[in-house]
Amino acid sequence: MSLQPQTEIRPLDHLALRGADDAPALVLREETLSYKDLRSRVARLAGWLRQLVPQDGARVASWAAKGELTCLLPLAAARAGLVHVPVNPLLKCAQVGHILADSGAVLLLGTPARLASLKAGDVSEGCVPVPEAEALERATELGVELPPSIANPDDLAAILYTSGSTGLPKGVMLSHANMWLGAESVASYLDLAPDDRALAVLPLSFDYGQNQLLSHWYAGGSAVPLDYLTARDVVKAIARHGVTTLAAVPPLWVQLAELEWPPEASAPLRRLTNSGGALTPDLVKRLRSLFPAARLFPMYGLTEAFRSTFLDPALVDSHPTSMGQAIPHAEVLVIGDAGQIAADGVEGELVHCGPLVAQGYWQDAARTAERFRPAPPASTYGGTAVWSGDRVRREADGLLYFVGRRDAMIKSAGNRISPQEVEEAALATGLVVEAVALGVPDPRLGQAVHLIVRANPDILGAEIELPRILQKELPNFMQPKVIHWRMAMPTGHNGKIDRTGLLTDVTA
Repeated sequence: MSLQPQTEIRPLDHLALRGADDAPALVLREETLSYKDLRSRVARLAGWLRQLVPQDGARVASWAAKGELTCLLPLAAARAGLVHVPVNPLLKCAQVGHILADSGAVLLLGTPARLASLKAGDVSEGCVPVPEAEALERATELGVELPPSIANPDDLAAILYTSGSTGLPKGVMLSHANMWLGAESVASYLDLAPDDRALAVLPLSFDYGQNQLLSHWYAGGSAVPLDYLTARDVVKAIARHGVTTLAAVPPLWVQLAELEWPPEASAPLRRLTNSGGALTPDLVKRLRSLFPAARLFPMYGLTEAFRSTFLDPALVDSHPTSMGQAIPHAEVLVIGDAGQIAADGVEGELVHCGPLVAQGYWQDAARTAERFRPAPPASTYGGTAVWSGDRVRREADGLLYFVGRRDAMIKSAGNRISPQEVEEAALATGLVVEAVALGVPDPRLGQAVHLIVRANPDILGAEIELPRILQKELPNFMQPKVIHWRMAMPTGHNGKIDRTGLLTDVTA
């Protein structure tokens, strides 16, 4: 729970210094970079960036698919004294324009096609677009290698923009210490080693995706960036590269669990990690069956504090719905409405304290004040904490369980209904493989429960059986007024199910 005195916090770019010279660090489509290569290319890219943007703390954005530039830039920008702003390559021009303007980015590195799609109004004045290949070429030609950074650990290193499901995206400010300790924490509890290799399938513009690289580099391991088109691409890549670590979000795990896995793909995997939503008990069983030798790590996190909890793989089978306990360097408290620690089994708000807490939202004092508030008196760390808005409970054994988001609760006929409870009841039938419960405005009830589901392809008659079983399993006030059947669930830019899009669809 606490930060150990011997924990060393270094500037983020020092992650490139940790692996053996000849050990693989980054497996690209065209070549594999050793740690010696990684060190040299980070230093050269940093040298070019520093020459082009000499102002300390200036923001440098990237908008490109996974590749050498997007993987090196977090370290190179940090070494150059700049702040990296990774932009999700799936975003549209208007969203990119907002991020560029809001962050005040002075440089945008991206793929030529993406840069060409931007109109004059999308790129704020003073922001220079440079194609990624040109940036790498210029860095090589210049040949100036910056030495490792001596930045203060509290200096700003990155601004990660949230997906903006409500309102415009907001930039979460992360320091060198936030990102270094996040890499160290994950490498520690995942027990990563120099011979471990991650398949980086998640967007590098998110903390979970970026940590695929950073935690393995902390351990001296390697990473294989992959922009996949189908779940089968993931299976093939694991077999081809001998991947030992796979991180994913629930919608991708659902797709992967529906495939047949040849031994050469399943055998190398040592660990599976999940965040961005809970795994259902049935999905846990399927993953444990497909990968009996791999340890499964369910995790909970939020960009404002990187990650908060993980469940020990030894407890997954007996406690499949638990969020687990606090990760190293995190203090996780359950605070009741009166501001005190909630009793065992009593619902409260998850409050995250400690050195993983971000520095707030970029140039947004109002929203920062809402989420980043003084830690509760019971906190060991004190200082600023992230008040998550998520409702959880802690049982007597110390394990945490997610109840729901305060702002996502469905209020129907005077009842507060947890969407997760309705979703879990539907999934427990085995008739559906994905489920989303939403509150839809209703003149009589205030909100009516609408359930959107995707049927289990192996079972017939689900549309008739599901309502019948839910009538038996759920109280009357929690019964879905409408069940919507979908062939596929829409996903957002972060790979999670797009709940906002679904709500727009069912209310249209």
